Amino acid sequence: MLFDQMRQKPFFILGPCVMENQELLYTVAEKVAEAGQKYNVPVVFKSSFDKANRTSIHSYRGPGLEKGMEMMLKIKERFGLPLITDIHESYQAAIAGEVFDILQIPAFLCRQTDLLVAAAKTGKIVNIKKAQFLSGQDMFYPAQKVVEAGNTQVILTERGNMYGYNNLAVDFRNIHDMKQFGYPVCMDCTHSVQRPGGAGGKTGGDRTFVPMMALAAKAFGADGYFMEIHPDPDNALSDGPNMVKLQDLDKVMAPLVS
Repeated sequence: MLFDQMRQKPFFILGPCVMENQELLYTVAEKVAEAGQKYNVPVVFKSSFDKANRTSIHSYRGPGLEKGMEMMLKIKERFGLPLITDIHESYQAAIAGEVFDILQIPAFLCRQTDLLVAAAKTGKIVNIKKAQFLSGQDMFYPAQKVVEAGNTQVILTERGNMYGYNNLAVDFRNIHDMKQFGYPVCMDCTHSVQRPGGAGGKTGGDRTFVPMMALAAKAFGADGYFMEIHPDPDNALSDGPNMVKLQDLDKVMAPLVS
């Protein structure tokens, strides 16, 4: 049902980068639910229980899988939102699949066969982020691993390519190329404006470009938009420079659904 809806209308994956605390999740989820109702589009609530690829070992990673599932189950029960989170190890797939509607494969791990197959076998939608070192055409093969494991519910997500050190560039032709495979294609407007590791032991970036990334992706035929949002991104515990301010969500979404 959810996957069919995501094929028919523009969809949005929205939420804070990492699960900082329950109140933050409630605050953001309420606005996400309101946006979905206002624009009559599928919205999926996103947050990570573990940021396993932080730049520094001292950076906050999240509450962990078990606690994260408890926190997000409360969101589902209160707001009725479908949920997505990223997994990093194969064993996490079946556990996370008990609560989450979509399992996300991080870009760095999109070629990890065991991880893709484990996600596929849950029967949940699998969102595969395109690696920073792959072309859109290369993403046929990660998607095919999921399909041949028995699951055709695949989303492919563009998030930019490495452009020298500590920088990313987006080749929007990748959206067109990935759409040729027949799967919904999402634009990760948050992580495409990152400067990985470029802020002295943490990742930098510039949220100013998020709305522009989204509009450019729309012109290239994107089916969905991934945007991390936070009420106070400058003080967020992960990816703050790249998250949209919660108060700006409406004006960012409006031109994408018109």
